[in-house]
Amino acid sequence: MKVKILSTSDVHGYVYPTDYSTPNNVADYGMLKAATLIKQQKQAAAADEIVIAVENGDWIQGSPLTSYVAKQTTAKQQGIFSQITSNIGYDAGVLGNHEFNYGLDYLRATEHYRNYPLLGANIAGGRQQQIVDAPYTIVEQKGIKVAILGLTTAYIPVWEQADHLTGLNFKSALETAKLWVPRLRKMADVVVVAYHGGLEGDLKTGLPSEKITAEDEGYRILTQVPGIDALITGHQHRHIAAVYNGLPVTQPGERGRFVGCIELQLDKNNEVQGSTATLLATEEMIPDSPLTQMTAKLEQKVQTWLDQPLGQVNGPAMTIVDPMQARLHGHPYLQFINQVEMAATGVDIAATALFNNEVRGYEAEVTIRQVLNSYGYPNTLVVERITGADLKAALERCASFFEVQAGQVVVAAAFVKPKVQYYNYDFYSGIDYEFDLRQPVGSRVTKLKYHGETVTAEQTLQVAMNQYRGNGGGEYDMFGTAKVVKEVNLDMTELITDYFEQNNPVTATQPENFQVKW
Repeated sequence: MKVKILSTSDVHGYVYPTDYSTPNNVADYGMLKAATLIKQQKQAAAADEIVIAVENGDWIQGSPLTSYVAKQTTAKQQGIFSQITSNIGYDAGVLGNHEFNYGLDYLRATEHYRNYPLLGANIAGGRQQQIVDAPYTIVEQKGIKVAILGLTTAYIPVWEQADHLTGLNFKSALETAKLWVPRLRKMADVVVVAYHGGLEGDLKTGLPSEKITAEDEGYRILTQVPGIDALITGHQHRHIAAVYNGLPVTQPGERGRFVGCIELQLDKNNEVQGSTATLLATEEMIPDSPLTQMTAKLEQKVQTWLDQPLGQVNGPAMTIVDPMQARLHGHPYLQFINQVEMAATGVDIAATALFNNEVRGYEAEVTIRQVLNSYGYPNTLVVERITGADLKAALERCASFFEVQAGQVVVAAAFVKPKVQYYNYDFYSGIDYEFDLRQPVGSRVTKLKYHGETVTAEQTLQVAMNQYRGNGGGEYDMFGTAKVVKEVNLDMTELITDYFEQNNPVTATQPENFQVKW
């Protein structure tokens, strides 16, 4: 008997094969393509084969379509996400960290039509806050019992707004797996762990590949929890398909480019005798026809909405041609985002990130499409009261983003592997500062002035930043909720839209407050 376990993860609301950069863009990914592949695999199952599918989280947030559904539709219409996954035929689902970005009411609305269990063994909460169905499920087919344990990264409270997690408690995925796997081992023939979290250790060497926290516990689950037959991971957007000490592991990247596929060979006693792990590309798949028909009107509304004009830009172009140069020298687009943050919070120091290399900024005529494609997270803002020492420590963390190779500045390996973290480098406005990359990491900030005066370690400052950074996200431990003195609970795309309404046209300026030496 063969058990095949398919999984998607980190699709981030990319239903259609498009990146939404233009109305006619066609991409090689999307849930509609993954749907075709999963349905084909299920329909083609042999008599001695079981095919199980798991949706492993970060599904309902991250694309312009998800922004439209969250902001422009009713609670009933927001159930489209669970209508899609239920039609595909998933056997279980797991919550990702981005499922919480719009709050619990929205999360419940999106899951309304689900016909499969939502699993979360390490998420606890009161009855009114309950958002998962069970810690695990057991799928029984053809005389085989397959237990699926659902786990979600426990680091969510570090990133997310507290009012989006009311009543919820996130426990260590590792400790939860240690508790549940031995129980499931007695209840089922096959035990699968579906974890929306990543691998913090190198599969070949075992060495830590990132700072050891509760964010990614996959490697520890892999090596410290006996009794698991297959491990599904996600969150890091990596392409992983490997068998480690006999245990198959997958992570299928993002946006539905791949479907993870683990195959287990069982003997006559229903015990696992062999396994493989692969990633199945969706590129050549034709988008699923029933789901295309179900969502076509929604997609057209999204495309029409995206091309609504918001305002105009005068002065230097806010389009980003070279992301590295924008990070090295500052850019009118980054200056503008900080300007919006300062206007919304009433302070005169702000920080923002160029989240990824797909950000293109704004053209002379700005549309909703450009705003959402450039700022893809529903971040809100906080103001923190920090010391000059805190600010310098934050800037040193930013300076560690760069390294020099053969006379050229490149992104430091720690921000690229094991996962790309461009969003953890910030550009600041309202201060004058300088990095010297010839100096060792931790001693690179060679100039830091505020209102023309050198910032002292004891000096108190107020800085605007997104709530992810304000919670200490991205290893910015000098920030934290205890230092928050003001919150602005509108997401940045709303604040940007409001700013254009009040200040149209906007004048772009090239910042001159930042310099990097190497």
